[in-house]
Amino acid sequence: MAKEDYEAVIGLEVHAELSTKTKIFCSCKTEFGGEPNSHCCPVCMGFPGALPVLNEKVVEYAVKAGLATNCEISRDSKNDRKNYFYPDTPKAYQISQYDKPLCENGYVEIDLGEQKKKIGITRIHIEDDAGKLNHDDYGRGSLVDLNRAGVPLIEIVSEPDMRSTEEVSAYLKKLKSILEYIEVSDCKMQEGSLRADVNVSVRRKGAKEFGTRTEMKNMNSFKSITRAIEYEMERQIEVIENEGKIYQETLRWDEVSGKTFSMRNKEDAQDYRYFPEPDLAPIRLSNEYIENIKNNLPELPESRKARYLAEYKLTEKEANSITSSKYLSNFFEEGIRISGNPKAICNWLLSDVARILNENEMEPDSIPFLPSDLAELIQLIEKGTISSKIAKDVLDKMFEEPDKPSKIIEKNGWVQISDENEIKEIVDKVLERNPQSIIDFKAGKDKALGFLVGQAMKETKGKANPQMLNQMFKNAMK
Repeated sequence: MAKEDYEAVIGLEVHAELSTKTKIFCSCKTEFGGEPNSHCCPVCMGFPGALPVLNEKVVEYAVKAGLATNCEISRDSKNDRKNYFYPDTPKAYQISQYDKPLCENGYVEIDLGEQKKKIGITRIHIEDDAGKLNHDDYGRGSLVDLNRAGVPLIEIVSEPDMRSTEEVSAYLKKLKSILEYIEVSDCKMQEGSLRADVNVSVRRKGAKEFGTRTEMKNMNSFKSITRAIEYEMERQIEVIENEGKIYQETLRWDEVSGKTFSMRNKEDAQDYRYFPEPDLAPIRLSNEYIENIKNNLPELPESRKARYLAEYKLTEKEANSITSSKYLSNFFEEGIRISGNPKAICNWLLSDVARILNENEMEPDSIPFLPSDLAELIQLIEKGTISSKIAKDVLDKMFEEPDKPSKIIEKNGWVQISDENEIKEIVDKVLERNPQSIIDFKAGKDKALGFLVGQAMKETKGKANPQMLNQMFKNAMK
């Protein structure tokens, strides 16, 4: 059978670090970085006799995430011990939630071109993060940094509803934007604030039973997740086609070789010997508490998208792209407030700004200039101070050496030439050099005009006013 005869079944367990000031069970700081083992105490280091105290903000943020993803919020939940040994887990267990999570039975709706699809969310629960192992490059050992131990997480477990890498990417981006909008996580994947365990199996199309799944742990980039899923799908199909057996196991994705490698057999729930955490009281939430959080939720991506469609007349694709990032959306709104030109702000953000971000693998929150600077750039084009072509060069400089557009233009001598006499001299010079283009234009060949304007722009290094050039060439050739 061919690859097209199979389909993937994919589920994700997304771990998001919560943006609380202190850890989940102690008062240590959660900020990223710092000297190794400088943000830890007897509680997060697992010292005997040290007792945890639940951070109320963690519960609030988890409920926020649950409400924003259409989950049912449990009025009665608890914490559990998940027992396993690993060098960066100082207590030899993780405090998590097993049979009574805070949030259950939700969904996130994703856009797939003109189609929409709901991806089910099984549960969202709270837990503490592990520390970090720093491995010696020469294999002489590993050092443990416990700064991250005890940082609060929510784990968002999806249903196995995704069938392609496109759906996985759309789901992750939507989930990331929701968490950013409700301000419960900064979602900085490069810092490990958002990472996913990816469960993949394949089955023949039309089959009802799922295949045996494998899991790839702690993946923290969209590109790696996509590549890993595609490879694992092909590997499993090849094994099945050769009458081999897929084993339930945890895999390691190697970015360099582009392959997965077996790490260990995949554990089942009973292997963790869950039992209620004896040092923490149950979590009881009132209806008033939940309603208060619900009533104070900020505007979510879907709501903002609908507003952009109605208020700014953006296309569906434009609204989706702008609202995919809260930072980009806020940048867009501030740019409109200053410039009064939503279409121009949108066009620049989704074309040239997006191009530079993609080329440099940057996130929108890395844009090094202010919305007011982009608004000023647009206003300078509208006034005729610079051409659209020069504006692109100015934008490049705004990324390289952030400064006000007007200062960049002045510094580089990029003010647009709009003096009629100066433009006429350029037109006469270009026409003298290109007599054939005059003949072509009079013969009805419109491309000849575009060629001449291009030559004039080249002559002036893009500084001539293109509208004036256009008209003057037409007048001269008549």
